[in-house]
Amino acid sequence: MIVPEVAGGAAAELDDLRAACADAVTMLGRAGARQIVVFGADSSMTSYDPPQRGSLRPWGVDLDVSLGPHDPLESHQMPLSLVIGAWLLRQHPPQQPVMVNMQGIAGDATPAQCRHFGECCAPDGPWALLVMGDGSASRGIKSPGYDDPRAQPFDDALAAALGSVDLSVLHGLDPVVSSELGVAGRPAFQAAAGAVAAAGGAWSGELSYNAAPYGVGYFVATWQRGAAA
Repeated sequence: MIVPEVAGGAAAELDDLRAACADAVTMLGRAGARQIVVFGADSSMTSYDPPQRGSLRPWGVDLDVSLGPHDPLESHQMPLSLVIGAWLLRQHPPQQPVMVNMQGIAGDATPAQCRHFGECCAPDGPWALLVMGDGSASRGIKSPGYDDPRAQPFDDALAAALGSVDLSVLHGLDPVVSSELGVAGRPAFQAAAGAVAAAGGAWSGELSYNAAPYGVGYFVATWQRGAAA
């Protein structure tokens, strides 16, 4: 729904979310990274080498998203999480040329597997990380997962962890509860925590968006290394 063509007449309702995403992705592009790594939930652990492409046709919109030269014979269809990540990067491109590394993380991966994936993903040279994932999908009777009283406390804890770079909370996200609440972002959040733990240093975070439009938890947070948490 963050893509206006998908939201249609309801697009204006998510203007605040898009603005927060724009600020976060623009900041990412100014970080001086030579490579941007994008994490997102997938059906398996998959690395999408350039050229990368995706489509929103399964969601009723004739819109293709690609990074690099589009070659249907060589490029591979990305999952929705990475398609939206690519869309954001196209909307707010980095100021300098960078390589984009798309990494799909299996939705059924264990917390330990996600953590290990993140720990091992760092490329050579300066890099930045764009993590695509949402919170619960059970915030109210009109939500995709209907109403679950566990959803609000879960999202509150997740939002606090994203805003404060609390890696222990992210590592501890329960895969069973996450699945029951429709938390599609759980693998990507845990892989990100693994990557940051491996990078080391002091980190600071800022949560710029936290709401549940259409009953789904959406968050936008930025993390930076080098400042006291």
